[in-house]
Formats: sequence, C-alpha cells, structure tokens
Amino acid sequence: MTTAGAPRVALIGANGHGRWHRRRIAELSADGIASLAGLADPQPIDPAPNVPAFTDHRELLAATAPDVVVICTPPHTHLPIALDALAAGCDLLLEKPPVTSVAAHETLLAALRSTGRACQVGFQALGSVAWSRFREALPSPVTGLTAVASWKRDDAYYARSPWAGRRVVGGRPVVDGALVNPLAHAVMQALAAGAAAGAGRPRQLEVERYRVRRIDVEDTAFARITFDNGLPLLVAVTLAGEDFIAGEIEARGPDGRALLEYPTDRLALPGAGLTDVPGRTDLLTDLLRHRREGTPLLVPLEATADFTVVLEALTLPDAPEPHLLNSDTVRVDGPDRTITGINALLRRAAATPALPSELGVPWAVTPYRRRLPAT
Repeated sequence: MTTAGAPRVALIGANGHGRWHRRRIAELSADGIASLAGLADPQPIDPAPNVPAFTDHRELLAATAPDVVVICTPPHTHLPIALDALAAGCDLLLEKPPVTSVAAHETLLAALRSTGRACQVGFQALGSVAWSRFREALPSPVTGLTAVASWKRDDAYYARSPWAGRRVVGGRPVVDGALVNPLAHAVMQALAAGAAAGAGRPRQLEVERYRVRRIDVEDTAFARITFDNGLPLLVAVTLAGEDFIAGEIEARGPDGRALLEYPTDRLALPGAGLTDVPGRTDLLTDLLRHRREGTPLLVPLEATADFTVVLEALTLPDAPEPHLLNSDTVRVDGPDRTITGINALLRRAAATPALPSELGVPWAVTPYRRRLPAT
C-alpha cells in the first residue's frame, strides 16, 4: 500500500518498454515508496490502466500534477517533453538516449539549473554492483578498452514503429541505429570506463557502419574512439550476429584484464573467470532517494555528456549512410539476416584494435572520421 505523501509518478510513453516502467512503479507503490499518478501515450494503452490516462503529455501534467515523470518515448521527442515536465515542477527519469544533440543536451542542462530539478538518465547498467567492482578493478594504466556485442534483430524489429531504422521522420532527426539505441548501453558503459580510467574526454571518432536491410541506419558498426590521453576504445557491435554475445566491456593493462558483461552483471577480474555479481540499484528508486535525502544520482544528465557528443557525430547530416552489404556476405533465413563470419570479425577488431578496412576485410568501406568537440 502506498504511503501517504509518497511521491506521485507519471509515465509518458506507456506502451512498449513503458510496460516495464509500469511494473516497476507498481512494485514501488506496493512498497509504499511511490504512487502512479497517471499515464500518457498517443496510442491506446495496453493493458488498460486503472489510473488517469491521456493521449497528450501536457494534459497529463496539468491534470495530475506529478512529482516525478518517467519519459519513455522515441528519443527525438525527449527534449520538448522533458522541458514541459520541468516547467511543471517535476523531476525526471529520462530513457536513453537522453537527447539527440549537444545543443539539446545543453538546453536541458540549463533548464535543470534554472528549475532546480533533477534528471536521471536510464543507463541502468551503471547502477550495478558489477559495474562498481569493474571500475575499482581497472588496470593501471588502462592500455586498451573495448566493447563487443552480437545480437539478432529480425524484420519485425524494424517494423515496430514509424521511426525504427530511420534517420529523419517528418523533417525531424531521429536517433536510431545499433550504436545509439539498442547497443547504446555498450557505448555509454565503455565511455564511462574510459572516464574512470582517467583517460579524459573522447576527442576523435573513426567509424565504419554497415546494414543488412534497406534501412537508413546501421545494424553493424565498428567505432574507434580516442580519448585525450591517447587511449583507444574500440566498439564492435552487430544486430545481425551469429552466436549471441550479450555485451562485453574489457579493459586491458600490463598486468591483465577486467571484463564486464554488462547486461548480465557478470564480471571477470584479472586471473579469474566470469562470475555473477548480483545487485543493481533501480534508477527510479535512486531518483526518489535523491529527492528524499539529497544523495547523488547514479546517472545524472551531466554524466552522459560524452555519449551525446558521440551520438551527435554519428547522426550529423554529413555522416555517410551505412554501407549496404550484399548477398555474398549476408545469409537470409526468413525474417533473419546474418553476416557470415561477423562474430570472428568482432573479436578480431577488438583484439587489434582495428577497423575492418584496416584488417583487409573485402566488404569494408573507408571509415568516417570526425574530431569531437569539447563540451
């Protein structure tokens, strides 16, 4: 039963991944920590809610006056909704990726400062005990940093919404693609590891992006990001993979390596194999604690600045379209598409660290290179 006076939480974007947030808010309500004030979604909400529901988030804010708003909508809609919620006096849990440009990031930071509100960003793996132990066990110095993941997404994944697999919808830039949406956690976790290792800010991006369908964005990517101190981060990921690789962040040094499997909270420290490290702090719970006690947020918007810098570089209009791979490279099996030999290439790129074009891969293209701005 909800405790009287518990913060009232509203959810904007109640379908899709929003259903997970509905379940989490219900658990917090049962524990007396929060209550669900209302829901908003432009589509009919499934399952039907027993709280006020709206198709317009502004009507929700005006009618329910929530204390906290969870925003789980398409990324290109985050900024205007977040600004409306801040103007209504709400604290925010903002799903990843938080915003679509450095300018939007700065606009939202300015609004947070002027309103005195808080914004937690939904990179939930940064709330795990495994991440804390990985960060503490980083080699000194870190000489190499990698992120590798091999997932499978079928045709239905790209038909799930009008913006899936798109760069622009209705004249507005959309943030999708393996690096900045489904595998954004891998990029954010690796950037955070670079920061924890004292590497400074990311300064150079070199990226090769590929696709196995006629979509606008990449489903496979190899990105080398160089930090201030020269440390290279090699990110090698695909949504057209062979054997499943959940998502591995590896830091190498003179005395060994530390490896974090971030989706599963498994950790391998120097000289040891992967072991389960249970325990995650739920980011909404952490935000509610911040409101009560003033404790630091686990993932404040400020901590995601490097991710936004990389995201913007990947989504600028002058960034080339991902290279479409042909049937000589891609195996089609009904709704599935798999790049032949991709898992071995992901591993090879990470070990080198090198891009496919530098490894002599016959289907590789010239990398897109961009100097990253300071923020």
